[in-house]
Amino acid sequence: MSSPGRVLGWLGQVVAWSFVIAVTAVLTATVAVPRLAGATPYTVLTSSMEPGMPAGSLVVVKPVEPDQLGVGTVITYQLESGKADVVTHRVVAVENAINGEQTFITQGDANNVADPEPVRPVQIKGERWYAMPYLGHVNKVLTGSQRQMAVYVVGSLLLAYAAFMFTGSMRERSRTKREARAAKEQTKEDVLA
Repeated sequence: MSSPGRVLGWLGQVVAWSFVIAVTAVLTATVAVPRLAGATPYTVLTSSMEPGMPAGSLVVVKPVEPDQLGVGTVITYQLESGKADVVTHRVVAVENAINGEQTFITQGDANNVADPEPVRPVQIKGERWYAMPYLGHVNKVLTGSQRQMAVYVVGSLLLAYAAFMFTGSMRERSRTKREARAAKEQTKEDVLA
C-alpha cells in the first residue's frame, strides 16, 4: 500500500474509532449511568440556568433526602406536587414554614429574582448529579423505549463494526504472511539459480 493510502487508512481508523468512542460515551452518560444509579435524566427547556446549563442541556438528577439540601444545591422539583412539569433551579435559601416543614427558596442562575413559591420537600425529585450541554435535545426527542432501542441498535452496530475491523485485520495479517512466504520462496529460487 502506498504511503498516502496508509495515511488515509490510518486517518479513517482514527475517525471511526473517535465516533465509536463518542457514541459510547453519550449513551453511557445519558442512558446507562442514570439507569444503574437510580437517577433520572431531564432536559433543561429554558435559559434560566445559563451559563452553566443552557437550554437543551441534559441534567441527570439523583434522589436526595431534603434535609441534606443546602444553599447552593441545584435541585429539580415539580411545579405542583404530583404533576409532571419540573424545574431545575438552585437553592438560595432554606426556611421553616409555620407548620415546621422545611421549605426551599429557589432561583435560576440567570434570573434576577427568586422563584415566587417556596418548594416543599414532597415536590423535590432530586439534586443535580451532572449536566451535559445539548444532549437534552436528544432526550426530549426520544421516549424511554426509543432510548432503550437506540442502545440496542448502537450496541449491535458497534459489535458489527468491531467484527468487521477484526476480520479485516485478520485478512491483512494473512495476506502479509503469504506475501512474506512468497518473497522468501522467491529469494531461495534466486539463490539456487
